[in-house]
Amino acid sequence: MEQHTVTQVCLLAGKIMLQSGAETYRVEDTMVRIAQSFGMENAQAHATPTAIMFAISTSEPTNFVRIIDRATDLHKVAQVNSISRHISSGELTLSEASKQLHTIEQQKDTYPKFIQVLAAAFVSGGFTIMFDGQWYDFLPSLVVGGLSYGLMTYFHEVVKIRFFAEFLAAIFLGLTAYLSVQIGFGYHIDKIIIGSVMPLVPGVLITNAVRDLMAGHLVSGLSKGAEAFLTSFAIGAGIAVIFFIV
Repeated sequence: MEQHTVTQVCLLAGKIMLQSGAETYRVEDTMVRIAQSFGMENAQAHATPTAIMFAISTSEPTNFVRIIDRATDLHKVAQVNSISRHISSGELTLSEASKQLHTIEQQKDTYPKFIQVLAAAFVSGGFTIMFDGQWYDFLPSLVVGGLSYGLMTYFHEVVKIRFFAEFLAAIFLGLTAYLSVQIGFGYHIDKIIIGSVMPLVPGVLITNAVRDLMAGHLVSGLSKGAEAFLTSFAIGAGIAVIFFIV
């Protein structure tokens, strides 16, 4: 019974981390450390962006968990890491760890949607200035970037294929940037687009892909790299469509 509970705790920790954008090597290491802390010295874990396989020993059945939804929530990754450290130091029992992990799993977004949109808006304006833009393009970038990010999060909920969500958001971004320049609200469309598109860029995914490749996790690194490439291609294609039309 205890072995089954340890297995469930390890799988839940790995699932939360993988769904929240953690690196593959970190997921595997965390699962193995938790198992070893509870006396399962021969535990083995294998994670890919879409699945987790775990066994407490070579003589026991291998458990499998499918990962369907993935996002970026580094707060949850940090929380699971903290639980793992407390388990390793003997500060948490198995039942306490299981309860805390289930609580983390049920957590919604750390910040409300409007806070995320507001943050994306100011990030867009800041990147416009950083990329040698002028202050009179700051406000248009702020508006375009915030609206585009909000629309992307909406499309992610409606359209289950990430490519189309980012593609449609990029089309809206390019169109609003063009219209803002046409009505005199903005002046340099290239600076506005460069700044506004930054919140849509899969920066964490690209970083994790490179990190996994460097750590020798070739399957995960290549698959994350392919996902990042498709996302970047969708954003670029959406902007290109607007330039082609107008």
